[in-house]
Amino acid sequence: MPIDTLPELTTAYPVGHGDVTAYRSNGHVRLAQVATREEAAAYRDPIAAAVERFSTETRPLADRDSYGMAFLQVMNLWRHDQDVARFVMASRFAGVAARLLGVPRVRLYHDQALFKEPGGGYTPWHQDAMYWPLDGSRCLTMWMPLVDITPDHGGLAFATGSHADGPLSDIGISDASEEHFDRLLAERGLVVDEPVAMQAGDASFHSGWTVHKALGNTSTQMREVMTVIWFADGLPVLEPANPARVGDLALWLPGLTPGDVAASDANPVLPR
Repeated sequence: MPIDTLPELTTAYPVGHGDVTAYRSNGHVRLAQVATREEAAAYRDPIAAAVERFSTETRPLADRDSYGMAFLQVMNLWRHDQDVARFVMASRFAGVAARLLGVPRVRLYHDQALFKEPGGGYTPWHQDAMYWPLDGSRCLTMWMPLVDITPDHGGLAFATGSHADGPLSDIGISDASEEHFDRLLAERGLVVDEPVAMQAGDASFHSGWTVHKALGNTSTQMREVMTVIWFADGLPVLEPANPARVGDLALWLPGLTPGDVAASDANPVLPR
């Protein structure tokens, strides 16, 4: 679909006080029809086409490790495709992020298409901000299916309240992180908010420190999900605490060093 016919996604989404309270208390919130089903359908084709064009994964599922089986992951599509950029830079989505964080505006960290193939494995428990040289409590991720999904497609589960204690592990997404967080959640008695059916255009938002996972895809259809990650405008770059953060600093905050304001050319301020 030519870019001039794609939905603009500029109208504000009505985030309620209860939504904000739930996000800040639980570390996550699900919101209905952040994009309408029609809007999600319009962007589905360009996002799927970009995933096909830029994905480098060619191995059969059986030849991959747990991380590789979890999804086809293609990142920063906004920098390579103008149609996808229109979706990622949407003021509506950034406005929701800013409202949940309680800030005037946010900056884009990066996007990720997470397509889970039929037969694809589970995504182990993890905390996103383990990878980020930023204050994870001031970052959040939108997870939006572009097609209707049920839990069987690989729905997202959250450990409610797990964001409150900040970093709980330096283990990357793996079978080891699954084992670590299974044990930790049991020890702390944290309640798991299980996956639910979602329509195309529904979205969840979770904090950078919220422990979460996704089920395997036992359906016969691809789970097509687009994510966008933002952080509060004005955050400083932190000293990387692990090798993953060293890599993320170079990749997503190019040209910046610890102590700088996180405001590279790769991190436009939104909404605008």
